Amino acid sequence: MKTRHIQYQTSGTCSQIIDVTADENNIIQQVFFLGGCNGNLQGISQLVRGQNIDDVIKRLDGIRCGVKRTSCPDQLCRALEQLKSAPLSD
Repeated sequence: MKTRHIQYQTSGTCSQIIDVTADENNIIQQVFFLGGCNGNLQGISQLVRGQNIDDVIKRLDGIRCGVKRTSCPDQLCRALEQLKSAPLSD
């Protein structure tokens, strides 16, 4: 199975990096957050595993954290958008 993988540097959130992998069918295989609210981000990571990238983006895009213009789920959407154009590897 071929996969896509990126490490996305977040902006405007407590988390700093999102490490995400999806397969050739745009199904999310794993997500790891560096920094941020550990329990919440582990939960998000588990909930999106096995989901289609576009479905996750539809659900999480635009979520805000308090008065911030973004959130960790919103930044995950930015990472997933970038992941869709990453090259496939074996």
